[in-house]
Amino acid sequence: MAAGIDHEVVAYQHDPRNESFGDEAVAQLAADGIVAEQVFKTLVIALPKGLAVAVVPVPHKLSLKAAAAALGVPKAEMADPVAAQRSSGYVVGGISPLGQRKPLPTVVDTSALAFDKVLCSAGKRGLDVALSPEDLIRATSAVTADIAVT
Repeated sequence: MAAGIDHEVVAYQHDPRNESFGDEAVAQLAADGIVAEQVFKTLVIALPKGLAVAVVPVPHKLSLKAAAAALGVPKAEMADPVAAQRSSGYVVGGISPLGQRKPLPTVVDTSALAFDKVLCSAGKRGLDVALSPEDLIRATSAVTADIAVT
């Protein structure tokens, strides 16, 4: 990783017919002792003036209202998948919060801080990157907030 961050790339078997990318990662990584809440999904959201990134545990849903508040805007909605891919340079299901084509405002759910390491997409379906939550936050210039709901 260009930022000199201690990390590990973790590969798992991706089934091209599976469109539940986060659930697939959780199921595959559980054999390595990774708990579901430790695996984070990267969601691109649309703000009134551009896009942003929200990073939440796979088993949880994103509170768009909480994400908007954390980013200091009145509202947010899920971004169009084509716009998310164009902006990030990654395909849906492989969008990483790291190394995006254009850095976007980012918010990471505070639950990440409960773990020594978290996993998020490494930019390709079937690849995750494991790193400390502090390094994830620092590398993405993220804010943290309670943005996940069960």
